[in-house]
Amino acid sequence: MVAKADIEHLINAHLSKMLLIAEASLSASQFQAFRKLTLNEFGKHGLGEELERLFGERTTTGKVRLGQE
Repeated sequence: MVAKADIEHLINAHLSKMLLIAEASLSASQFQAFRKLTLNEFGKHGLGEELERLFGERTTTGKVRLGQE
């Protein structure tokens, strides 16, 4: 079975490469904007939240994140 942590590890490895390429290609201000948007999309409020729902992980309050309370 695939674990959420395994998926996150793979995504983070590719994300690091993408950010390194962007940093080499963009001006400092453009890179900061790109970095912020990219990390938001792939972080806790983007893909991370979707993975939590997909895997049905519990929140810190103990509720299951599948729309069930």
